[in-house]
Amino acid sequence: MLIRRYTPKDFQAIAEIYNEAIIQGAITMDCTPQSAEDVRSLTEKFHHRETILMAEQDEGVVGWGIIKRYSDRPGYNFCCETSIYLTFRETRKGYGSLLQKALLQQVMEFGYHHVVAKILAANSGSIAFHQRFGFEIVGVQKEIGFLQGEWCDVVILQLILSEN
Repeated sequence: MLIRRYTPKDFQAIAEIYNEAIIQGAITMDCTPQSAEDVRSLTEKFHHRETILMAEQDEGVVGWGIIKRYSDRPGYNFCCETSIYLTFRETRKGYGSLLQKALLQQVMEFGYHHVVAKILAANSGSIAFHQRFGFEIVGVQKEIGFLQGEWCDVVILQLILSEN
C-alpha cells in the first residue's frame, strides 16, 4: 500500500470513489455526482494546509482522504476537518486505517491541534472507525440534512492532538 499526496492524474479516481459514496447513500450529504473537473476546481482553492492523500495498491487507487481547514477565520487556525473515502470493493481490508494514520500524521505536520469529523448518524461503521483512532462524539445535529426523502442527523466527532 502506497499513501501519497494527490496529483492532477488522480482527479478522476477521486471523483469515481466519491460518486460511489453518493450513490450508496447515508455517507455524504452530496447528491450530485462529481467530475474530475469538480475535483480540480476544489484543489485549486486549497490553502497550503489542505491536501488530499491517496491510497494506492498495485491495481490502482483504492481510496483517498482529505484535510480541510475547519474555517478560514483566524481563531480556527488550529482546527481542521478530515474525511476518508474508499472504493467499496476495497473496504474492510485495513486500507482505511493506513490512510487515517497517514492523514493524522499530515494533520500534525500542518500544525493542527483539533480535528473534526462530521458523519451521518446512519453510518455507524464510520463513527466506530473514528472512535478507534481516539475521536470522541461531542454532539449530534438533529435533522440537519434531508436525503432521499428523509431527515438525517449528523454526529460530530473531535480529536484533540496533544503534540501541538
